[in-house]
Amino acid sequence: MLKELSIKNFTIIENLHICFSDGLTILSGETGAGKSIIINAVNLLLGSRASAKLIRTGAETAELEALFKITPESRVFKILDEQGGKASEELLIRRIISRGDRHRIYINGHLATIQMLNQATENLASISGQHAHQGLLKEDLQLTIIDQFGGLTSIRNKIYRLFHEIIPLTQKLRKLNNIRNRQAEHINLLEFQKKEILDASIKPGEDASLEQERIRLKNGEELYSAVYSSIEDLYSANGAVVERLVEVKKNLDKATAIDPELTSKAKELSEATFRIEDIAEELRTYLKIITIDDKRLEKVESRLDILTRLKHKYGGTPEAVISHLETIDQELSGIENISGQINDTETKLSELHRELSRLSLDLSSKRSQTAKLLAKKVEKELASLRMSGTKFKISLQTIPASDSSDPHLVVKGNTINETGIDHAIFLIAPNVGEDLKPMASIASGGELSRIVLALKAILAEKGSVETLVFDEVDAGIGGSVAEAVGGKLSKLARYHQIICITHLPQIAKFGDNHFRITKNVSQGRTITSINPLNEKDRIKEIARMLGGMEITKTTLDHAREMLKNQS
Repeated sequence: MLKELSIKNFTIIENLHICFSDGLTILSGETGAGKSIIINAVNLLLGSRASAKLIRTGAETAELEALFKITPESRVFKILDEQGGKASEELLIRRIISRGDRHRIYINGHLATIQMLNQATENLASISGQHAHQGLLKEDLQLTIIDQFGGLTSIRNKIYRLFHEIIPLTQKLRKLNNIRNRQAEHINLLEFQKKEILDASIKPGEDASLEQERIRLKNGEELYSAVYSSIEDLYSANGAVVERLVEVKKNLDKATAIDPELTSKAKELSEATFRIEDIAEELRTYLKIITIDDKRLEKVESRLDILTRLKHKYGGTPEAVISHLETIDQELSGIENISGQINDTETKLSELHRELSRLSLDLSSKRSQTAKLLAKKVEKELASLRMSGTKFKISLQTIPASDSSDPHLVVKGNTINETGIDHAIFLIAPNVGEDLKPMASIASGGELSRIVLALKAILAEKGSVETLVFDEVDAGIGGSVAEAVGGKLSKLARYHQIICITHLPQIAKFGDNHFRITKNVSQGRTITSINPLNEKDRIKEIARMLGGMEITKTTLDHAREMLKNQS
């Protein structure tokens, strides 16, 4: 049960705090006062998506807080216990909406995710508004209503899990079969690539070494001439560098006899002479390896062409080509096991298909029985809501499988999806003598609101939701119909906490608790406030709802009479 609701800086609401009781609580007020904003706040606390656009102008954050009373036997109590929080008989939910879209959620003071919030609040409250009315026209929701009424949700959940276990396995099987179907061609390709790489006998770094050799071969004559000339200049020719250094050394030795300080320099010059001789000898050795061999150049360039082609095909470097060879070996090994993988996958799919088929047929049979019972109950509820004579029927149909349907998602010629093999259509004939037609094509706003109320009343007997919130339940109705709706809400309030936003006094008079929501302008800002009404204030509010802004003695007497008849 919802005990308290606090709203700060949310759209036009600056600061609002409401304490709720059990029974039927009425929220009334002028259009635009903020009644639906309160419902939006509750929706957010139950897990709807938040947006920074909801923050009041001038504020950085909006804060919403709701306190629920729960019982140890409730589902939410068990969920909180499983999530590791300390479960108690009070559940405090808090949401902070920030302008930077960095919103935060707290459950009993602990930071939580939107998934945790949705799980915890799944059965806390049910809100019926414009979206609920329109959603009722969708076939998937109609099927959900049947399953909820018949207590079939557990079977449906099993089907959902099996369906989503089968889907990836069918995709895997198709992939494996495709590989097997082109296996021979694929193996030939892999074997060709393997042979091509093995025949090349590639070595790491080979391309760089060959490229350097190619450069030497292409420039052999120029290299020979440059090195030979260098040897002559350094050592062999008249006046060579070594010969001149020897003369310099002799002169420096004479000078050393005069000044010993020059000894180190003479020694260094002697070492330089020896080093020049070594360099000349190394150049003579290099000269011997310089070859001018067109045939060798042709072989090197041919080998480089092979390496370049393989690098382009298999990775850009000799190391990448070698790595690709390892990949080929792994893939060939995997292909050898393909038949075994196919057999294992088909066996698993057969087991899952048998179970999915059994559950889908069982669910379909139970839905058929449930649909008949639900239709009778809806007709009975609608009669109590001034729609007597209305015919209501639920048509359950299956989707025939096509040639392209996966056989693992077919049973008795029908396609299985995540909800089973059925889809539902609610048919209605609001007026006597009319044919039954899909509700989406003929139901008016007033009829839809009563159908929603009828279904809520029926499902309330089956569900564990303690708080039911109704917004726009009075859409398109008035007079005796509104009074019937109010009476229905009052009866529901014996078993559930009911919160109802209404403009109609015929509904408001049934309230056990009554709040008036008003909107005022203070210091240039719009402020929404909510006030509980005592008996005297309630008479005035009912009179306002009866007669508009001008409250007369007649409307006050009428309001007093309406409330008196309810006491």
